[in-house]
Amino acid sequence: MTPSRNEHTIAVSCEVRGRGYWSGRDVRVVMHPAPVGTGIRLVRSDLPSKPMCQASVEKRHDANLRTILQDGEARFEMIEHLMAALVGLEIDNCVVEIDAEELPGLDGSAAAFVAALRTAGLIIQSKPKRRLTVRERIYVESPAGWIEATPAEDGRTSYEYRLSFDGPSPIFDQTFTLRMTPERFIRDVAPARTFVTEAQAQSLRQQGVASHVTNQDLLVIGEHGPIENTLRFRDECARHKVLDLIGDLALADVELVGTFVSYRGGHNLNGRMAQRLAELAASQIPLTPVSQSRRNVA
Repeated sequence: MTPSRNEHTIAVSCEVRGRGYWSGRDVRVVMHPAPVGTGIRLVRSDLPSKPMCQASVEKRHDANLRTILQDGEARFEMIEHLMAALVGLEIDNCVVEIDAEELPGLDGSAAAFVAALRTAGLIIQSKPKRRLTVRERIYVESPAGWIEATPAEDGRTSYEYRLSFDGPSPIFDQTFTLRMTPERFIRDVAPARTFVTEAQAQSLRQQGVASHVTNQDLLVIGEHGPIENTLRFRDECARHKVLDLIGDLALADVELVGTFVSYRGGHNLNGRMAQRLAELAASQIPLTPVSQSRRNVA
């Protein structure tokens, strides 16, 4: 474990409002500044005791098509887009109040969270952020795909997703690689939206799930491309998978330095990799105080 920049929080509180994809409930998310060492804490502001859950891999639960955190009564669904926005903007300490179980789906991307956080501004704090530098290959796999973490030859973090489906699919094979900086995250990944095939959308609606979600609320890909919608990027699907990967690996609760490549991975594999990274970070020597942060990215 080596020191990097200092920790950051936001300068003022900010909020985002929307509807949950799965529940259809209106949701208000309020993000507050927090002291050094707080990490990301999620609070159920709608419950009498306002229970809290730390955003860490130990609180993670598997779910279909989303990531869930739970600590007792404090349960939060679809947290990956919020977490990606916080990591992408290098925000380490933040208390997030949410008045529902599920975070808002918004347009299926992290863009609204990013816009609110950028408006709030960034403060450099006095404690160094823990950095985990990958020095040996880490590999997790499933019958469908795999994720690999390897050392970054140039010392810069990158994320890559290789998207491919078995058999005929309206979504073409595609790969996207992000050399991670806040500026590139904001421009190239944060706007990329959740996607499903037309067949998947029909199946969910027949089950009575997400019946309120329209073809404008996310990307529904049909035989001839997006239905009643337009791609923001030609490879938007792979970019969104990179967004999910960043958000899920954020649960390792360290700044990552390495090359992270996912082939057909999803939230389950992302969570398993985050667990491996968190275990590796826990085995390292604790930090000692160091000098001030090198830069401010607000």
